[in-house]
Amino acid sequence: MSAEATNPAMPGPVTPGAQRRRGRPRLDLRRLGRAALMGGATRDRLPDAIGHVAEAHRAHYPDADLEPLRRAWVLAESSHRGQMRKSGEPYITHPLAVTLILAQLGAEITTLTASLLHDTVEDTDVTLDQVRTEFGDDVCYLVDGVTKLEKVDYGAAAEPETFRKMLVATGNDVRVMSIKLADRLHNMRTLGVMRPEKQARIAKVTRDVLIPLAERLGVQALKTELEDLVFAILHPEEYEHVRSLIAADAERDGDPLEETADDVRGVLREAGIAAEVLIRPRHFVSVHRVHRKRGELRAADFGRLLVLVNEDADCYGVLGELHTCFTPVVSEFKDFIAVPKFNLYQSLHTAVARPDGEVAEVLIRTHQMHKVAEAGVVALRNPYAPPSEEQSDTASGDAVDDGERADPTRPGWLSRLLDWQQAAPDPDTFWSTLREDLAQDREIAVFRPDGGTLGLPAGATCVDAAYAQYGEDAHACIGARVNGRLATLSTVLRDGDTVQLLMGQDVASGPSREWLDHARTPAARIAIRRWLTSHP
Repeated sequence: MSAEATNPAMPGPVTPGAQRRRGRPRLDLRRLGRAALMGGATRDRLPDAIGHVAEAHRAHYPDADLEPLRRAWVLAESSHRGQMRKSGEPYITHPLAVTLILAQLGAEITTLTASLLHDTVEDTDVTLDQVRTEFGDDVCYLVDGVTKLEKVDYGAAAEPETFRKMLVATGNDVRVMSIKLADRLHNMRTLGVMRPEKQARIAKVTRDVLIPLAERLGVQALKTELEDLVFAILHPEEYEHVRSLIAADAERDGDPLEETADDVRGVLREAGIAAEVLIRPRHFVSVHRVHRKRGELRAADFGRLLVLVNEDADCYGVLGELHTCFTPVVSEFKDFIAVPKFNLYQSLHTAVARPDGEVAEVLIRTHQMHKVAEAGVVALRNPYAPPSEEQSDTASGDAVDDGERADPTRPGWLSRLLDWQQAAPDPDTFWSTLREDLAQDREIAVFRPDGGTLGLPAGATCVDAAYAQYGEDAHACIGARVNGRLATLSTVLRDGDTVQLLMGQDVASGPSREWLDHARTPAARIAIRRWLTSHP
């Protein structure tokens, strides 16, 4: 059994508001442990131990057939019987907790079945052939994928190969990484008795690679809690300071956000727009970032308003009412519905100024957009099912565009990472460029003349756009037009720019060494270096 999966519960730094935001309180290990000790199930009902998992799953799938889940529980519980966590709880509480996390996010039954079984092949006598025979090829593939990730060494020397395998596994089936992320979240929640240096090492790996991968897969509910857990381990003093700020705000009389929410509800009611207006508390790391950016925090800085509507058009109707009836802060407006983020995220962002000078940030999205914003690829249910089977269940794909959103099972960013990891000349180059790419906390959307979009990191140039669009054929690029004007390839692009790349006819031509000075993306740098090495 992996060391990180054998530790007692450590209370996570998630605020009660954050738990309410996700809809269901987190179950503790002791309750799961007591339930797990109840053993197997009768043929015609689920065991009490996974009743809460079934309840969470049926909230998303009312007519779900839970028989595979019942059989997976019987196999997992009997296989792990006798194995204990260092907390004294039955080991089965770990896969049970991981499965509950995924069920709450809306994962489909194949993912939940594999999640319950994800440690059986590694830690028990259960074989992959047995899993395949009893649960089918899809479950077997997911269990095998997670097992391979569990077996790799997380030491510094092994990191390049570890995460190369992670990328390949994710590229073949994004559900493998969703199970891995839920697995890491539960292990981070239960990291309490590890030596401080080991806690720090695991937290750093989580921060450097797994959190950025969660961001790119759009699983914000997992990402934000992982951020808070890592923050508590790596920056305990700053974490305690933020905790004190949040505690002090909770004791304050009156909530300007609640007042603003009431005003917004009244405005939308008069406008005839059916909407749910919620207060969304910021998590610890978000409060910390706002504090560093703005200095002294005001009451409205501890949360944002979330407006949920039924249709895309209603989002813009809400925006119009807010900007008409309140004082908008124009610099805070962003439209991620017309131009979705690279990780499926869609929402309108704006902010309005209150009479007392405080600024309330507002997020506007449909209920479906909110589900995808929280759960990312997990909210796509089974993204590999034929359209005829689940087309009606993948409403989040209705707005599919080319580029980043063309294939939710292989997002554009993931395809790019897989392409350049294969082209990387050595593991060190792969690892350094991977960490550099994942460290990019902001992307820009650049438009092509044909209407398509390119997702690039902030600071990217026309060189990066060329390789993002044409791959190694970009060697023949001779110039660009940015917003209709001729521009050099070194021109830094801004969010919303339109870029037309000018290609030469000489296929033998290639990039100059100066292009490396202007390239910001791993794909561009690796392709340029390969060409220069082969053409000395």
